[in-house]
Amino acid sequence: MPDIKLLDGKKVPFTKSINGFELAKKISKTLEKEALIMEVDGELKDLSYQIKKNSVVKIVTSKDKEGLEVLRHDAAHIMAMSVQELFPGTQVTIGPVIDNGFYYDFARKDPFTSDDLKKIEKKMSEIIDRDVKTKREVWERDKAIAHFKKIGEKYKAEIIESIPANEELSVYHHGDTWHDLCRGPHLASSGKIGKAFKLTKVSGAYWRGDSKNEMLQRIYGTCWSSKKDLNDYLNRLEEAEKRDHRKLGKE
Repeated sequence: MPDIKLLDGKKVPFTKSINGFELAKKISKTLEKEALIMEVDGELKDLSYQIKKNSVVKIVTSKDKEGLEVLRHDAAHIMAMSVQELFPGTQVTIGPVIDNGFYYDFARKDPFTSDDLKKIEKKMSEIIDRDVKTKREVWERDKAIAHFKKIGEKYKAEIIESIPANEELSVYHHGDTWHDLCRGPHLASSGKIGKAFKLTKVSGAYWRGDSKNEMLQRIYGTCWSSKKDLNDYLNRLEEAEKRDHRKLGKE
């Protein structure tokens, strides 16, 4: 039976395996509300992960760097989900976390406009309000390739084909229908993201960064743990842009 050692050195014994939700609740009511993911023996895991052996565990919240990154990662997924709800036929490729935010690359014939970004933001807010649940599944390689090809996601199938054969393939579902290949971890539901996010710009990007490949459309966004942090970041961007304009004007 597992003994859970917390970062402060405290040990919490259990009579059976336990997941992150149960552990956070056992530690405190506040932590139960703030928990986003957890770190188990140095590896980041969903809160639904079952701890079955003695482990060192840290419950991650939005105050942690890893917590902020998972907020942005989930925001990227919900953005892609929103894009495909609004613009059927759009293919998703990759959507990583970057400094101060995230992006997702899309294959779509028509260019995204500033009005489209507003529509996508609105749809993201709707999905966050719906608080759709997240579910992780492990798929066999052949099944995953065949599935994504069948639904017209050729880029996703190509990604899977390039993953080493011994690597586990996890697929995350957000709600009943939308899903994507992803290592995770992810939040338990979309409502955990909050509303401190904004889509910032669209640019072009070659598939896999190779100019010989197709040109995709990259939507950038930012996400923070509070509206104050978001506004502070947007103000910094605005001031930096003003300084650039003054410099360009002099030149």
